[in-house]
Amino acid sequence: MTQSAKFWDKIAERYAQSPVRFAESYQQTMARTRSYLTATDRVLEIGAGTGSTALELAPLVAHLTATDFAPQMVKIGAEKARTQGVTNIDFVVADALVPDLTGPFDVVLAHNVLHLVDDLPALLARLHDLLTPGGLLISKTLCRPQRRGPLIYYALRLLLPIAQALGKAPALNFMSVKQLETALTDQGFEIIESTTTPAKELRRYIVARR
Repeated sequence: MTQSAKFWDKIAERYAQSPVRFAESYQQTMARTRSYLTATDRVLEIGAGTGSTALELAPLVAHLTATDFAPQMVKIGAEKARTQGVTNIDFVVADALVPDLTGPFDVVLAHNVLHLVDDLPALLARLHDLLTPGGLLISKTLCRPQRRGPLIYYALRLLLPIAQALGKAPALNFMSVKQLETALTDQGFEIIESTTTPAKELRRYIVARR
């Protein structure tokens, strides 16, 4: 198991019990994402964690495969699906770069995960291959502020190395919005929506078409 997987495994129980942070922003993200989904879609979510987003969206699509590389996260998500009676969802321990994960999928969800990836070009190339022609990659990614950002960003940059040294935080890749968009277009994606709502939100919501 990788060091990153061990980190997420260790915090899985606490993560599952934590309330959604920035609830208004989360609901806006979910509303936009729902608008792109159809009842016939086969959907893949990478970095699904304990499955809260996947379980909320599964009733809108034909089938949803929720993946995470942390086994404890996947275990909790699968148990939540059983408890809630959601039957059109599979929880799978998988890294999107592993060849065993096969498509095609109509939609790939990558919410709050791309900034945690070591080799983003390789991941985006893999996701491009997993999508059907015209399929969508829907992502929300922590980015550097485009102008002067909220104070929490600067506090995070100051405290993050300390937390990482203590094993209390994962590795993060702070990209600019332009860098993220370029990474997507370099792998053949066409960006059809790129927004930051609310304006000072640090996470960029992007929908890109294969």
